[in-house]
Amino acid sequence: MMQFDPSPIFIGGLDRCGKTTLRAFLVSHPNISIPAVGSNMWTYFYGQFGDLGNPENFERCLTAMLRYKHVRFLKPDADQIRREFWRGPLTYGRLFALFHQQHAMREGKPRWGEQTGLIERYVDVIFKAYPEARVLHMIRDPRDRYAASLKLWPNGRGRAGGAAARWLYTTALARRNLKKYAGRYQVIRFEALVREPEATLQGISQFIGEEYFSQMLSMPGAPEHRAKLLHGTDADAGDSPLSDAHIGLYLQSLSKQELAFIQDISKSSLRDFGYIVEPIRFTPSEALTYSAIHWPSNLVRMAAWLGIEYIQHNYPEKFGRRPAAHMLIKDAA
Repeated sequence: MMQFDPSPIFIGGLDRCGKTTLRAFLVSHPNISIPAVGSNMWTYFYGQFGDLGNPENFERCLTAMLRYKHVRFLKPDADQIRREFWRGPLTYGRLFALFHQQHAMREGKPRWGEQTGLIERYVDVIFKAYPEARVLHMIRDPRDRYAASLKLWPNGRGRAGGAAARWLYTTALARRNLKKYAGRYQVIRFEALVREPEATLQGISQFIGEEYFSQMLSMPGAPEHRAKLLHGTDADAGDSPLSDAHIGLYLQSLSKQELAFIQDISKSSLRDFGYIVEPIRFTPSEALTYSAIHWPSNLVRMAAWLGIEYIQHNYPEKFGRRPAAHMLIKDAA
């Protein structure tokens, strides 16, 4: 049986921050296996079924996981998981690891990993489950992240208020986790990955204790993601598929009101992470509209997102996050 590296790799951060791209670089390493889709196990299942040492709770949790499409993407052997689970600690962390280890074993790689949005929420329990784990936290300019998200979800309900809430939340966790878990937690700016991919990947490789290979730059382990990034470009085969076109999107796509709110509410955090605050000039009528409508409405959206997040995160058994209905299948293997 394959001996797995005891230090799994977790990639966290907000959506549209480069998690999938970082995963594409890392799975081009001969030792590292990370699924192409985020399993979201911690988000949707951690703590929601009580003590897994209770066989009934374990079966409820396993059945729910096997209904979720992102978990089924891993093609788990449910019977083997049932057998293996009772041979070790009866915890959520170990249950989740069994899924990823099966996936890594099929790929013939000794080190498993996971990419999940906002997994930084769960760092305390992750390090309790896997003391030697390494966490890579992707950070991107919140204005660009919001601009990129609008391309996919132009009618997003949170708007600039929700985007600012997410940024403040993830950066607060980044500062807290860096301080608490020095040497096991690393923040990576998306912009550094784009503009200095080789130097950034060399630093990441050193941090996770793996040898750097130059071929990682061309993403041979993730050809579909590379092709998506290269679509419409004329980059050479051996080049990194990233370009500066991914930086500064907000300058052309965000309204002055949305840009102003994100900057006003996040000014200190923007500067902490090396981002420049853009000057914005309103006409008197624009300033009045911003103060009377845009600022308070986005502040309400921001407070709503943070409030829901607090309840869902702290009371998972009663109010835990659930996968959307279209992400569930009817049968469970």
